[in-house]
Amino acid sequence: MAQLPPGIRFITSFSRDQWYRAFIFSLTFLLYASFHLSRKPISIVKGELHKHCASQVELDSYKEYAAQIQPVKKPFNASQCGWEPFDKSNYKQLLGALDYSFLCAYAVGMYLSGLIGERLPIRYYLTGGMLASGLFTAMFGLGYFYNVHNLWFYIMAQIANGLVQTTGWPSVVTCIGNWFGKGRRGLIMGVWNSHTSVGNILGSLIAAYWVSTCWGLSFVVPGVVVAVMGVVCFLFLIEHPKDVSCSCTPSSSSKTFLNGASRCRIQMPPLNAKENGKSQDPELQHLLTDSENCSVSLSSTGEGRHGTSAISFLGALKIPGVVEFSLCLLFAKLVSYTFLFWLPLYITNVEHLDAKRAGDLSTLFDVGGIFGGILAGLISDRLEKRASTCGMMLLLAAPTLYMFSAVSKMGLEATVVMLLISGALVNGPYALITTAVSADLGTHKSLKGNARALSTVTAIIDGTGSVGAALGPLLAGLISPSGWNNVFYMLMVADACALLLLLRLIQKELQCHADHTLFKEH
Repeated sequence: MAQLPPGIRFITSFSRDQWYRAFIFSLTFLLYASFHLSRKPISIVKGELHKHCASQVELDSYKEYAAQIQPVKKPFNASQCGWEPFDKSNYKQLLGALDYSFLCAYAVGMYLSGLIGERLPIRYYLTGGMLASGLFTAMFGLGYFYNVHNLWFYIMAQIANGLVQTTGWPSVVTCIGNWFGKGRRGLIMGVWNSHTSVGNILGSLIAAYWVSTCWGLSFVVPGVVVAVMGVVCFLFLIEHPKDVSCSCTPSSSSKTFLNGASRCRIQMPPLNAKENGKSQDPELQHLLTDSENCSVSLSSTGEGRHGTSAISFLGALKIPGVVEFSLCLLFAKLVSYTFLFWLPLYITNVEHLDAKRAGDLSTLFDVGGIFGGILAGLISDRLEKRASTCGMMLLLAAPTLYMFSAVSKMGLEATVVMLLISGALVNGPYALITTAVSADLGTHKSLKGNARALSTVTAIIDGTGSVGAALGPLLAGLISPSGWNNVFYMLMVADACALLLLLRLIQKELQCHADHTLFKEH
């Protein structure tokens, strides 16, 4: 018998379950990357919506020339300071209003999205959201082609897009949580969460390609991409391993410390039966599950997939650690989204680059974010401490932001280095909380195997974070007229607040480590 070709041997070396998991990993990665791809254009186009004004003589000459030539290929805008109504002196506040419209709608919608998504098939829910998001993203760009200069048109497009994009995160996290167990979850989800940075990079490159010639296409093309990926989602997304008769992933090992909310799994022998009967710390009674058990019971009307009733909003808040990590994410996401929406404009003002080059350069922040998310997951798996890992990166992020504000004015080379470092430290905690921590808490032992609850828990954590995402760009728009240094001071304060909110969980992780060491000695 002839020897099998190397490629066939490679394919057959993996089991059917492993191939399905690799497929779901890649598909959900691409689906959410397309969401972020459609969010990035607004930050790139800001430099084109408001430009440095031409001199009055040049402006008068241009008006006379434009009046003689009919029709003109490019939509004529009466002011050469940019695109009306963003050509006014208060342009930063107007551009900030666009960011705030999207992010505020996203934050409000996220709390409802998890509850709705918990009760609907993920494939249909996510497909509908992606098709609608493609429509509203393209709608913003159509304002260029139809020469729309009404501020409310652009604000309403942003609000609608923000609402429908809330279908994405709870859906993909629930799906990936169903397919992957807790073993090496931090590393796996750290790699998977790089879809955020990959989407931002692709969105920046696509938007920058057309921003100086036809900025409408900077929105239309990403809108088409999201819609096409929505069709792909409908055709191929598999919500749960049981749908294709795959086995659930067994945990590779029992983790001693997963995060500060779950304390530790050390069980000291009771001194007497009376002490054993005493009520324990409620956080010791709600440890994370030791294995990924899959129930095969059929759901009934009004119940979750696994035959258990859907978790309530207040019930999800009672899970130890949800409140602390949610509030921490509020401030972490405030910093991250301020960079997402304002970094290209900052680079334009400081480095005096055009919109395209500033957009290309801003992608380095997301490149750093990829490495930061993977590093955070790897460290948290190795140390088995989620909160401590986040706290360590937040502690380093604040002085790094101060260095960035000072060094970025010294030249392009220094800016490149600081963009990479800042991206890693800012996005590391954000990535870890929204993925591995959310999945840990969403599969908490107190949920008794209700996998559908993961959607609600994820929505609460990310929804609270989205409040910060809405506030960050808004505050940047209000503060930046007084100087960019003040914006960086605001970001450093936000990082410090995020760290303070995790101190209780960090202290518990350290205490758990001390108890574990003491137990081993005895």
